[in-house]
Amino acid sequence: MATLAQPVGLFALGTLSAPDGKRFPGLVVRDRVLDLSQALAWEPADVRSVLERWEETLPVLHTLAGEAALEWQRLDSLRVHAPVEPRQIFQSGANYRQHVIDLEVAHRSPDDPRTVEEARAEIAAVMDRRAAEDLPYVFIGLPSAITGPYDDVVLPAWAEQPDWELELAAVIARPAHRVSVDDALEYVAGYTIANDLTDRATVFRRDMKAIGTDWLRSKNAPGFTPLGPWIVPAESITDPGDLRVTLKLNGKTMQDESTKDMLFGIARLVSYISQTARLLPGDLVLTGSPAGNGIHWGRLLRDGDVMEGSITGLGVQRTRCVAEEADA
Repeated sequence: MATLAQPVGLFALGTLSAPDGKRFPGLVVRDRVLDLSQALAWEPADVRSVLERWEETLPVLHTLAGEAALEWQRLDSLRVHAPVEPRQIFQSGANYRQHVIDLEVAHRSPDDPRTVEEARAEIAAVMDRRAAEDLPYVFIGLPSAITGPYDDVVLPAWAEQPDWELELAAVIARPAHRVSVDDALEYVAGYTIANDLTDRATVFRRDMKAIGTDWLRSKNAPGFTPLGPWIVPAESITDPGDLRVTLKLNGKTMQDESTKDMLFGIARLVSYISQTARLLPGDLVLTGSPAGNGIHWGRLLRDGDVMEGSITGLGVQRTRCVAEEADA
């Protein structure tokens, strides 16, 4: 059943189903849902289909949201799934200033002669130069890692240090290739919540350190990217660069930071990615995670943990961790 976490604005988009029923693209207006596969003349099969015709469909959605006589369903009678199935996921790493500083200090060499304060000051200066002069750091994620916003998250038996990383995700509206920073936000349909789980123990290859990071192993297990609950249209978000990102673990706040702390904002990320890749409708651009991850607190995820993630205006996702049993 759906959790009634209200998004900002007149409406949001989601993927829902009745118990044991077929999934459908839904127009979510407060506590009710309209099946867009029936309400729209061209009968979209899913939310990605809606996004592929976003420019022409958005005005229609505004009209439908105000029509009381349509066949609305109660939100609390439906199951909520990940709001979209993207073809591509682009993930930004090391994109929150305070987060990077914390990680660098935590992982500095035991024989580092600097005090913690000196190290923080030097790393902060590097981050400021990077934001002004350098390029974002972006890698690729797998759509198969996505799960719903209220589904259990299975922690693989091999994952020694599973960690949370709550992030703002931009959802692409139309094909974008080599777009400018000034134009980049015109290609964003809306925003949603992603929790980009990471096994810290497998981020770096132990067998060949020169290879560097292993994002396949550390981030792409099935269910390692809880997504949603909703896609909130970009027009409803006044400033995506000033939203609060909050994650609670078993009721205790672990992450609580503004997207103001991002080194590279959404427009710079979308533009940068588009210089190489061709973004497609429904694709996700994850914008990085703020300070307060488990590795910082010395407390990683374990069986039975409950994560509650929220971002201003986008609703709340709630997932429970379930440990996979090791092979005998």
